[in-house]
Amino acid sequence: MKSAKKHAVSQSSSLAIVEANPPENKKVVPIDAPIVSSYNDRIRPLLDTVDRLRNLNVMKEGIQLPTIVVVGDQSSGKSSVLESLAGISLPRGQGICTRVPLVMRLQKSSSPEPEIWLEYGYKVVHTDEEHIAEAICAATDVIAGSGKGVSDAPLTLHVKKAGVPDITMVDLPGITRVPVNGQPENIYEQISAMIMKYIEPQESIILNVLSATVDFTTCESIRMSRQVDKTGERTLAVVTKADMAPEGLLEKVTADDVSIGLGYVCVRNRIGEETYEEARMQEELLFRTHPMLSLIDEDIVGIPVLAQKLMHIQATMIARCLPEIVRKINMKMENAVLELNKLPMVMASTGEALMTLMDIITSAKESLLKILIQGDFYEFPDEPKMHSTARLAEMLSQFSDTLQAKPEDVVTEFLMVEIKILDECKCVGLPNFIPRSAFLAILSEHVDVIHMKPVEFIRKIWDYIEGVLISVLSKYSENFPQIQSSIKRAGRSLITKTKEQAVNRVTEMVEMEKLTDYTCNPDYMKTWTEKTATQQNFIHAVLNDVKKPETFSLAGLGEVKISHLRKYHAHLLQQAFDMKMRITSYWTIVLRRIVDNLALYLQFSVKNLVNTQFQKEIVAEMVDPRGGGGVERMMEESPSVASKREKLKKSVKLLKESKDVVAAIVDQTSGFGDR
Repeated sequence: MKSAKKHAVSQSSSLAIVEANPPENKKVVPIDAPIVSSYNDRIRPLLDTVDRLRNLNVMKEGIQLPTIVVVGDQSSGKSSVLESLAGISLPRGQGICTRVPLVMRLQKSSSPEPEIWLEYGYKVVHTDEEHIAEAICAATDVIAGSGKGVSDAPLTLHVKKAGVPDITMVDLPGITRVPVNGQPENIYEQISAMIMKYIEPQESIILNVLSATVDFTTCESIRMSRQVDKTGERTLAVVTKADMAPEGLLEKVTADDVSIGLGYVCVRNRIGEETYEEARMQEELLFRTHPMLSLIDEDIVGIPVLAQKLMHIQATMIARCLPEIVRKINMKMENAVLELNKLPMVMASTGEALMTLMDIITSAKESLLKILIQGDFYEFPDEPKMHSTARLAEMLSQFSDTLQAKPEDVVTEFLMVEIKILDECKCVGLPNFIPRSAFLAILSEHVDVIHMKPVEFIRKIWDYIEGVLISVLSKYSENFPQIQSSIKRAGRSLITKTKEQAVNRVTEMVEMEKLTDYTCNPDYMKTWTEKTATQQNFIHAVLNDVKKPETFSLAGLGEVKISHLRKYHAHLLQQAFDMKMRITSYWTIVLRRIVDNLALYLQFSVKNLVNTQFQKEIVAEMVDPRGGGGVERMMEESPSVASKREKLKKSVKLLKESKDVVAAIVDQTSGFGDR
């Protein structure tokens, strides 16, 4: 059974309710906006803290603040609920009255004269209580156009007057599915996206306004809020127009078929020209005397109850969110300070610029030493391309394999090259002597076949090193875009000159192999002796074997065809065979020597580049007045860096102020959010 004091207003609300039909000589006692009556000392510090954070505009830093977000289907009574809570008039009419997010910031003032103004973009428009609705409509037309379209650019309404607490609510456009009266075809998509943007953050308190005249399960606003708040733990439902559809309302709010975790509050909105005082008296009378509505528990009816719930819910949410807000502020401030410190200092003199340039060169040089010589790639752990000693070793190994591979496109009958050369080099002399000129001629032909491979390899190597060098220079000069192109140009110029020298050096290295036949490597004699051990058997197989075999097996050469050699004399075949084994044994030495020399030269030239040439080339480029005076250009901070510096400074200042604001309140409110 319900208490006889069901509709007596609690002392904390301090509302003065009078009789529904007072005598003519009895004066109606005015009442304040109900939200004011729930404002007490326990909640005030929390709300003040969040409002100061809003004033600092900390949300620009990506830090969400607990906010009451009002959503509902079109004409569900959203604006009327806000009017009743705050005691101000908002635009009314057919269709979409709210076409932009209306951020209502209420601030308590000790002045008897209220201050009311609007902010949007960079504009500030002052108004008064009588003309609030007109000013909002005019500002909305500026933001969203004079038609029926919507915009997600917010319009902030500041209401600063006596008896108003520091609290912020956001009224969003009502959800409409079918565009009418000149509304854009995608009006539903636009409004849906706007609503989701505001209700998705976990810090948002969703005030879902539902009309008693509709089935709650069909409301689009319910569907949207359940998408982001499945359990309803941060959703409070306000049922408007209770007087228009009282039948079954009790069952609707007690059954809770749509999972409203924070519960329901049923209200009667102001009708026509009723004053706020008259509307509250009529609401109290309705829920006390109506045969159906009087059955609804007093704890979930009336604007005063809604005000109390909102204040308690928001204070609880604020207390719960404050530790995370503090953590985010600290993290973002640390990151901003770190990023600010990474920016180059503003240089006031040529001396400072020159010192900074030398720092860039020194850092880049140390990095190149580690990457190209020492094999230390900790600067680029996830970039295999920059693990240069490993990549250079791989490229050298691949080159060695390619160089020593047998050419597949040259098909020559066995010993015919040697016989031909020997025939051309014959002279007056003993027949069993091999002319040295013949050996050098064959050697020269072998060198000609591979002479471009070392050159192509060294070009490939320096192209790779150029990429590494430019990456390092880009990294250490990224804060100086005004000189970065000059530094890169100097790096490319250095590589071009080094590559040209390397190509000349490698060409000489290869050409030297044509000039003489020399090695001190004992493997040559060992290999030649092993290969010539089968010479007599080979000659016998060619000329004397009665079976006339077509092929003969030779170590290292496999099965070779010999039938075409039977027309030659034995001494010529002996010379040709000897020549073949000599050139085969020596050619292995030559190829290894080319690879070894290339590896040594590469190591030497890379080290010389980093230790000696690198710094000279960069400095020469940067101090050369014909190149535009790179050192002087360093004193001219680029617009992008200057803008970034200013932005970071503002962020650090804002975050420091925000940190100071929340520091004092956190300890006071610890544990409040869990009560």
